[in-house]
Amino acid sequence: MQTTTDATKTTLIAPYGGHLVDLMVPAAELAEARAYASTLPSIQISARAVCDLEMLAGGAFSPLDRFMNEADFRHVVSEMRLADGTVFPIPVTLPVPADAELQVGTDIALRDAMNDLLAIMTVEELYPWDPTEVAEKVYGTQDGKHPIVNEMGRWGRVNASGKLRMLQLPRHYDFQEIRRTPAETRAILEQTGRADVVAFQTRNPMHRVHEELTKRAIDAVDGVLLLHPAVGMTKPGDVDHYTRVRTYKALAQNYYEPDRIVLSLLPIAMRMGGPREALWHAIIRRNYGANHLVVGRDHAGPGKDSHGTPFYGPYDAQEMVAEYAAETGVQMVPFEELLYLPDEDRYEEVSKIPAGARTMNISGTQVREEYLAKGKLLPAWFTRPETAEILGEAYPARHRQGVCLWFTGLSGAGKSTTARVLSELLLEAGRQVTELDGDVVRTHLSKGLGFSREDRDTNILRIGFVAGEVVRHGGTVICAAVSPYRGTREAVRGMMGEDQFVEVFVDTPLSVCEVRDVKGMYAKARRGEIKEFTGISDPYEPPLNPEITLDTETHTPEENARLIMAWMAERGFVRAEPAASQNGRHA
Repeated sequence: MQTTTDATKTTLIAPYGGHLVDLMVPAAELAEARAYASTLPSIQISARAVCDLEMLAGGAFSPLDRFMNEADFRHVVSEMRLADGTVFPIPVTLPVPADAELQVGTDIALRDAMNDLLAIMTVEELYPWDPTEVAEKVYGTQDGKHPIVNEMGRWGRVNASGKLRMLQLPRHYDFQEIRRTPAETRAILEQTGRADVVAFQTRNPMHRVHEELTKRAIDAVDGVLLLHPAVGMTKPGDVDHYTRVRTYKALAQNYYEPDRIVLSLLPIAMRMGGPREALWHAIIRRNYGANHLVVGRDHAGPGKDSHGTPFYGPYDAQEMVAEYAAETGVQMVPFEELLYLPDEDRYEEVSKIPAGARTMNISGTQVREEYLAKGKLLPAWFTRPETAEILGEAYPARHRQGVCLWFTGLSGAGKSTTARVLSELLLEAGRQVTELDGDVVRTHLSKGLGFSREDRDTNILRIGFVAGEVVRHGGTVICAAVSPYRGTREAVRGMMGEDQFVEVFVDTPLSVCEVRDVKGMYAKARRGEIKEFTGISDPYEPPLNPEITLDTETHTPEENARLIMAWMAERGFVRAEPAASQNGRHA
């Protein structure tokens, strides 16, 4: 690859964006290709693979033109480069289940979850991979708190690769006017007549500080802003893309010069991979026509690990994007910390604020806890009125938001008993409650499943899916299941917002559980009559950082349920009881 570089501009010659990959079957051949595909065996690919397929189809991952073959995969994992030496930091693969029965040299139809036909793949390679190796080398951790590390544990252990022929892109009915391929985006950017394009990656609502930063960035290079929000898969619990895009549209229409901004959507499945992902974002944006990328502190970071430590350093991503700028053709624009100066009604970089000047700022936690959770509109100095109104509509006060209380602990620990008491207290407080008890679920939703690790995981993930839907629609759901494996519980947490999953560890010693066991299950397990029994012949992995821990030896179920109610009232999930007057009436 060759580039020419000066202080503000980079003209890219190859390999990113110079010749965008286009995998779409020509219209003249489409009917014949569809007829052929209907005769083929097919597999339904995951939502993540569907996003990757859409990105591959139009060249967003150029020069990649397929799910990675083994040579590219091995090099990317170990060296952040394709086999030919081109920088590419994130593996893009198609894991397939062992029972897929694919054969090299045959064609397979790729379909989405709704069975829509998307593409034909000629299977040229099938190769094994190790999720532990990928987790360690690519994402720098094996901690199940990392969403992609957790997810990879459930992927098939064989990757398939081969030539792709796209018959149709995944269907989207929302915001169609701003869903553009790389080629379409580049054409619009070229029409602005500006040589420099600053891309802004976002998976969160934009506030005044983001607006100020992006305007300064495009002014610095006399360029145009590519406001390019991720609308595929982002971090679990993020503000949904429907809400976010409505705010972006309002900002783009009302607060930017029309010829200085292009709003276009990016159907990416994020990996939350920190510095490697930031570099990946730079390559992708180059394919869309940008030559600058705003990189924030802890860009694409998934938050903190199981021990409360951030997975990545705050500036690791900025350093990596800057290190490879000459190869990618994308200059790193750092996300400077800006504070509001109320006496001057403006934002300024922290390093340039005069000593003694009065400043204001609102953290992300404050946005969630002090404003959205309490149903308060964000102040105009912090966010535009249009954004505040949209967020206020989408996020009611916390006592109206969904929440999942997930009881975990050994059999006989007291989960179900405490959950039943809690259910009544929540109903008394005005919340509607759905109960998903592990034993009851196994007679209905999970009937037929055994107690192997795979079946246990399937059972818990089914409960989690249903719970996530209840939460998404503003309901309260209480789940009481042994759920012995830490990684599976974290996967369920990922099905809903971080603040909406409350892990309740019923911490009852095994010896106490055995004494309480009127059915004699533990005794049978110790005699070997019951195989794979949690606590005896199968492990229980206690939570590392549960939101609530209960002691059932010294507290009754009612006392524990009221402890949970107090915790929920303190955080706004239920309204606190009004103080009682001396005559017994509520004040």
